[in-house]
Amino acid sequence: MNTKPTFKKITPTFGSSVIAVHKTKKRKRSEAFWHFHPEVEMVYVNKGKGRRHIGNHLSYFNNSQLILIGSNLPHNGFTDRLTSKGKETLIQFHPDFLGQSINNLPELKNILQLLERAKHGILFKPEIKSVVGPKIEKLPKYEGIKRITKLLEILELLALTNDYILLNENGYVLETQPQDTDKIDKVYKYVNKNFQEHITLDQISDHVNMTVPAFCRYFKKITNKTFTQFVNEYRVFYATKLLTESQSSITDICFECGFNNFSHFNKVFNDVVGKPASKYRSEIKAMIQ
Repeated sequence: MNTKPTFKKITPTFGSSVIAVHKTKKRKRSEAFWHFHPEVEMVYVNKGKGRRHIGNHLSYFNNSQLILIGSNLPHNGFTDRLTSKGKETLIQFHPDFLGQSINNLPELKNILQLLERAKHGILFKPEIKSVVGPKIEKLPKYEGIKRITKLLEILELLALTNDYILLNENGYVLETQPQDTDKIDKVYKYVNKNFQEHITLDQISDHVNMTVPAFCRYFKKITNKTFTQFVNEYRVFYATKLLTESQSSITDICFECGFNNFSHFNKVFNDVVGKPASKYRSEIKAMIQ
């Protein structure tokens, strides 16, 4: 399994801005890789079990689940097994699939707030899940404007409920804005490929054809953080994956993630995840056992 959070390009079918598909078979292991994308993702499993790895959150579900994952939040494949008549319904759409005017429509205020919360990952509880789940399952059969209106109805229901929990309430989100997506995608891909090495500001600025001062201003404006913060937090996400799935020592994981100082790794990990790496690993082991 790919352990790096890989940028994934999502392409809807021609003439559609919303992907809505059913999956009735267990996902191949090669397809269940850790990835992120600007599109919002809604996953509803009516009967099955599996593991959730969303940002720095890891947990298991048994029977059914409904989750909403916001833009650029790293996540993995979810369903380990579908039971009899089990089905996973996957919905994907870009946050501005209705165009930039969506930000100016008061009627969509609740949905915009929902999409903002989704950047932390939302797990919906049984009451709302029982209401919205069947509606999600019907969405793939609709086409054109009907699919858009039905999706908006679903989002409005999810926006108005309090029957949910945030999976990464204090966690980090790989956040970017819709504008300049080609340039920021180039930055993401470069970091994904090189984060285990030292990346200088000269290197990344040159990669996107900008001067260092211009790049620093641009990146801070788009992500609301410095490039160094972004790279370190990206490395921490990789560390959570290794702490969960490998037997390597925490010291080895520190250096494999691109940190060259163990105390600095511990400080950054604690700042991002909210707990030391050793405690994170012990809690994960206790959860699995």
